[in-house]
Amino acid sequence: MPVKNLKWVYLVLLSIVWGSSFILIKKGLVGLTPLQLGSFRILFAALFLLLVGFKSLLKLNKSQWKWIVISGFLGSFFPVYLFAFAETEIDSAVASILNAATPLMTLIFGVLFFKLALTQNKGIGVIIGLLGTLGLIFSGAQVNPDQNYFYSILVIIAASCYAINVNILKRYMHDISALGITTGNFLVLAIPAFIILLSTGFNFDDIKVDSEIGISVFFVMILGVIGTGIAMIIFNRLIQISDPVFSTSVTYTIPLVALGWGFLDGEKFSLLQLFSALIILLGVFLVNRAKNLYTSNKKTGL
Repeated sequence: MPVKNLKWVYLVLLSIVWGSSFILIKKGLVGLTPLQLGSFRILFAALFLLLVGFKSLLKLNKSQWKWIVISGFLGSFFPVYLFAFAETEIDSAVASILNAATPLMTLIFGVLFFKLALTQNKGIGVIIGLLGTLGLIFSGAQVNPDQNYFYSILVIIAASCYAINVNILKRYMHDISALGITTGNFLVLAIPAFIILLSTGFNFDDIKVDSEIGISVFFVMILGVIGTGIAMIIFNRLIQISDPVFSTSVTYTIPLVALGWGFLDGEKFSLLQLFSALIILLGVFLVNRAKNLYTSNKKTGL
């Protein structure tokens, strides 16, 4: 399949998978604390990736491991826990909407620190997408006035981590396989995640005797394997065949899926949110029309 079409297939798949992740986090928090949920999510993802991608680690050299460690913490470790804490106070759909700030942050960090070339269509597309996101936030605040939007800061911090990571992946890790990057990330993260899980005093016997905890762990297992492990492989590949802003524009389409799950789960939804979602899609379209943002390594000297 041509790369031009393949990147859209990846975008749709990630929208569905990551759009469903927010409701899985919500369900996981029923029986687990944010630290426990984040740790289990990383551990399940690590176990799956080591089973399917261990051979890819043998192809990595020492210089590549530096970027893999940095990428792992920025792209997965910190955001996993930040989202878990955020959803203790705000709806899953609201968290997904706030996450749509990622392309804007990607563009800002890319221009400031990674020699990212700003084009007119990219800039307009990101701004339109951001306006749609602000509309979703505004309408969400009206529908859910009792939620603590201070916790939205955690999502913005997570979005910033994603933004820096995407630029690093595109700039310095384009020659590493997507499976190798993802497996290496979670091999590194499994140790601190396991230590954090033990520090919470979690009793593994409770999974068998407490149905609420058992069901929550099951949801997190799905989240870890599909929503983290498989999705990160796809996302890392998407970054390699497209540019950072298009790759992170998946955060504009994620809320469409998350809002649907939220509606089915009893979260309130308004027509203004639907209109804002259509504006977001327009932003994604404009972002995709622009040419690649990155100047070549020869031009930048990096």
